[in-house]
Amino acid sequence: MTKQEFKELTHQGVVLLDGATGSNFRKAGMPVGVCGELWALEHPEVVLKLQRAYAEAGSRIVYAPTFSANRIGLSMHGLQDRLVELNTKLLALTREAVGDHVYVAGDVTTTGKMLEPRGEITYQELYDVYKEQIRVLSDGGADLIVAETMLDVEETLVVLDAAQSVCDLPVMCSLTLEADGSAVYGGNAVEMVESLQEMGADAVGLNCSVGPDQLEAVVASMKRVAKVPVLAKPNAGMPEIDEKGEAHYSMSPEHFATSVKRLVECGAQLVGGCCGTDPEYIRLLAKELGLRHRQTHDTVRRRRWIEQ
Repeated sequence: MTKQEFKELTHQGVVLLDGATGSNFRKAGMPVGVCGELWALEHPEVVLKLQRAYAEAGSRIVYAPTFSANRIGLSMHGLQDRLVELNTKLLALTREAVGDHVYVAGDVTTTGKMLEPRGEITYQELYDVYKEQIRVLSDGGADLIVAETMLDVEETLVVLDAAQSVCDLPVMCSLTLEADGSAVYGGNAVEMVESLQEMGADAVGLNCSVGPDQLEAVVASMKRVAKVPVLAKPNAGMPEIDEKGEAHYSMSPEHFATSVKRLVECGAQLVGGCCGTDPEYIRLLAKELGLRHRQTHDTVRRRRWIEQ
């Protein structure tokens, strides 16, 4: 997928993303504390079922479960030597699930290491970590790259630098923001949009965070300064944690769909769900937005979306 193709896709109207991955893996039996990427590879039937369901629900872009499969993240489980294998196979598994008519995003996220001088990792070290993973995802056939659940604008800028050094794929960036628009490690939604789009991000927005009903003002503020499409992929509300440490999300698919529609009215152009959502949330969101799809005759990975 070229940057121009991505621009054309977003110019057609609202683009539907997928929903949560990790919380659905937990429902399917993934234990706490394991490497999610390795668990996914060892349970391909779970990945295939989930990703296929998102495509059938209407997702135009589905994220491969390569979230923390960078050298730093994998080293926490002693799996750094399997980086190429995990990224390549999980990308291929997602492609198998969704076919050639849905775009597959190579998914990267924060390493958990803060840049100097606030943290212990240098720019070059972080750059090399992202460059390595993104090169594997690009070589493996990803249609685009998404940096999601980022906590720091500076680290996200490193992702952009790394991506631009190894490929020409579109890059979407989304940070975790509070309901007031502030980022976890400083800065705010407006500053985030201005910085990231200036450095070449093809879409900028938020994911995870809180429920969509708390983000209307944030999305509106991003839209006012955005020169690229705004992305919104919120949780199904704030979770309640039980005595076993399990997170439970109370927002229903119906409530989620109507709330995300309001985010679209505030300016969001790429929308989906994060923690607590599943294919039913995406199906109802597609219905709420009046989206339907038809396959074109050109057989490339595209679907035209029109409003009913």
